[in-house]
Amino acid sequence: MSKNKLEKFAENAAFPHFFQPLQTEVLENGFELKGKWRSVFFNNNNPIVLELACGRGEYTVGLAAKYPNKNFIGIDRKGARMWTGGKESLHAQLPNVAFLRTQIGLIKYFFAENEVDEIWITFPDPQPARSKINKRLTSPLFLDFYKHILKPNGLIHLKTDSGQLYEYTLEVIENLHYEVVEKNADIYAADRTNDDLNIQTYYETMWRNKGIPIKYIQFSLNSILR
Repeated sequence: MSKNKLEKFAENAAFPHFFQPLQTEVLENGFELKGKWRSVFFNNNNPIVLELACGRGEYTVGLAAKYPNKNFIGIDRKGARMWTGGKESLHAQLPNVAFLRTQIGLIKYFFAENEVDEIWITFPDPQPARSKINKRLTSPLFLDFYKHILKPNGLIHLKTDSGQLYEYTLEVIENLHYEVVEKNADIYAADRTNDDLNIQTYYETMWRNKGIPIKYIQFSLNSILR
């Protein structure tokens, strides 16, 4: 481990808005902010938006600056990457930002039922191998996790460079009879009104420079009668 990473980990631990509890403690004793993010940490009753696989937290920080009347929490397990968002949001004095370092598969231990209003999944590992299909963040397994913490009519946004993950997610949504609100196989090739898609992550910039189309799906976990 490089000295740079050690320094970032030390700063993460000192950030007042950065949480990285031990997994064993959470599983045994629960997480102190579960069901209390608004009242105890953010001190307001505003909507909560999660960025999953947040990496450097570009969406967490960008959306927080754009929407001061919403609360944003970036979640990932890569602490050195998350440090960037933690540092930037602290420097910008954004009171509506937090970061949570944990595995996304444990998300139900950190949020109560219906506590979350919206979820962004930004350039997650597409897990292309068939043997790792359940690790895809839009697999039925993970959608069940999200359904537990999302409010009714809560939206999920997927932004990805992976054509495989894009098509797979649409197939999952179709099979589970969920509602697709918007889909776009190349967001920079067509007119659109969703300005939130203009926020670019580190990986998005990298893929765009290689000429890879950026794909987007907005959907809800509401069941549609067929």
